[in-house]
Amino acid sequence: MSALYALYPDGNRAQQAVNALRTAGVADDDITVISAEPMEHYEFGEMHRSSTMWTIASMGGLTGLLFGTWLTRFTELAWPLKTGNMPVVAWWPNLIVIFELTMFGAILSTVITVAVTCGLLRKRPALYDPAVSDGKILVGVDSPRDTAAIEKALTFDGVQVKRSSL
Repeated sequence: MSALYALYPDGNRAQQAVNALRTAGVADDDITVISAEPMEHYEFGEMHRSSTMWTIASMGGLTGLLFGTWLTRFTELAWPLKTGNMPVVAWWPNLIVIFELTMFGAILSTVITVAVTCGLLRKRPALYDPAVSDGKILVGVDSPRDTAAIEKALTFDGVQVKRSSL
C-alpha cells in the first residue's frame, strides 16, 4: 500500500489542496490532514470531528451500573443474613460498590475507545512526515485509486508530491 501526500507552508494552501482533492473525487474520509497546531479556523480543521466517545463512555458506565446493581443484590440475596426486620438488600452500603463499578465501566470503555480511534492498535504505520513538526501541513490520501488526478490536485505553487509506502 502506498500514499500520496504534499506538505504546505500555511493553512490557506492546505485548504486549497483539500478543495482540489474533493474536486478530483476524493471523499473526505480518505483525505488525511496533519498539522502541528490546531487549524480549527479552516474548513479542513473540522473534518473528522464527529466522535462517539461520549456515547461509548455512557454505555460503559450504564453497563457498570447495571452490573454493580446486579452483583450487590445477587450477593446479598444468595447469602441472606438475619437482619432483624430490616431489608436484606441494604442500598446505602451497596452504593459504594455500584458507584465504583459504574466509574470502572465508563473509564475502561473510554480508554479502549481512545486506543482504537487514535490508531494505537493499528498494524501499519500512519501517514506522517517529520516536516509536520517544523510547521508544515501534510495533506494526503492513503491508497489512492487515481494517482494521476491526486498528483494533479496536490501539485500547485511549486509543491512536490511525495510517495510513502505504508
